[in-house]
Amino acid sequence: MSGSRLPDGFAVQLDPRVRTLDDGAALLGGAPTRLLRLTPMAQSLLVGGRLTVHDAVTAQLARLLLDATVAHPRPTTGPSYRDVTVVIPVRNNLTGLCRVLPTLRDVPVVVVDDASVQSIDGADLGGLHDDVKVIRHRLSRGPAAARNAGLAACRTEYVAFLDSDVVPRPGWLAAMLRHFSDPDVALAAPRIEAYARAGNAVARYEAVRSSLDLGARESRVTPYGPVSYVPSAAMVGRRSVLVELGGFDEALNSGEDVDLCWRLVDGGACLRYDPSGLVAHDHRVSLRKWLARRAFYGTSAAPLSRRHPDKIAPVILSRWTLAIWLLVATGLRSGWAMAMLIAIVGARRTAGALGGVGLRRRDAAVIATEGIVAAGMQLVSAVCRHYWPASLIGAIVSKRCRRVLIVAALADGVADWMSRARTVENASEHIGLVPYVALRRLDDLAYGFGLWSGVVRERTFGPLKPRIRS
Repeated sequence: MSGSRLPDGFAVQLDPRVRTLDDGAALLGGAPTRLLRLTPMAQSLLVGGRLTVHDAVTAQLARLLLDATVAHPRPTTGPSYRDVTVVIPVRNNLTGLCRVLPTLRDVPVVVVDDASVQSIDGADLGGLHDDVKVIRHRLSRGPAAARNAGLAACRTEYVAFLDSDVVPRPGWLAAMLRHFSDPDVALAAPRIEAYARAGNAVARYEAVRSSLDLGARESRVTPYGPVSYVPSAAMVGRRSVLVELGGFDEALNSGEDVDLCWRLVDGGACLRYDPSGLVAHDHRVSLRKWLARRAFYGTSAAPLSRRHPDKIAPVILSRWTLAIWLLVATGLRSGWAMAMLIAIVGARRTAGALGGVGLRRRDAAVIATEGIVAAGMQLVSAVCRHYWPASLIGAIVSKRCRRVLIVAALADGVADWMSRARTVENASEHIGLVPYVALRRLDDLAYGFGLWSGVVRERTFGPLKPRIRS
């Protein structure tokens, strides 16, 4: 599938985070970060960071920029609503189903009732939608099997999956369908926001830190990238590709959407996350249900590591950045001095590698510093989330470990609050620093509990193994 020609009129736009070096002769960015050198012809075609396809040469350059993840698509047209069927798996949520159906009047819908206590039939949905087919499972087979049953019932070229507890915002489907003008795209997903942003502390936390909300940054979906998967609560895919792949893995109780995304990537397909499309999700906001859900998500890590051992790791960092932070964690002056020396050497290596494209020493130092800080934030997050049982034991037996854990917990919570919670404009939806950090730590404890439960059950340490680069 990969490498299909992009249609004329299709445009790409450089990511705003990409650095243009040497008067446009090179681009630095993407995920993972890479350096692209451009020929004079390529420079002339890329005007203002934008390129529009009009022949084979521009199509090839646009594809290269997309595959390098330094640019994002700007398609102008896409399939029509007539080419889409919406599949909604539901179990014991007739209220949610009746809420979402009126937003889908332009497209046919397949509802898969996964053995609800009170059976759902067409009579329950009268007047809400004109074209609804209901499939019922007598025994619950799980959401993956329900989606697969809906997929098998579809005959349109595209299929949209929506959970019964979401409410699509206007224009979400058109935003997703535009991506399929790229023949390589097999799946596209919108941003999932909170249905109700105000409420108790958990509701306000979920409004800015939900596991389903992948943020405001558009991205190609790649393991270890800014967006490594998209949730099945809302996604649109090419039916033929999904059928050929076998749909969702019904053996997975959690993480079946992650597995689907990674199998598609392994098959050479392109997946896009587009936050310009919005779907609201009715989050769990009672503390007990919220913690249970977080633990449930954590149980998916071990089964996923069995299936995709090369795609799941709590931290990904280089040996030299790991050495820096281990030395800092000692708290010794000699350790800090050695860490500073390694950082200087690393900055010089970066400057040497990029010196041929006109990068100034100060810019190289900034890039190296950004890498060190990012590695540190990965480590403090992992200490509090993935490794907290080991961190807790260390804190009990060692005063130094206790100090490191406290600093890590505060640094991670404060940095996360500053990047997320303070973006809320409405004062009634704002969550303060203290409750945010407290809920962040509870979030990590619950997820980590589920993760370690899965590790014990699956008898694998796969999701706990860091990925260290040279």
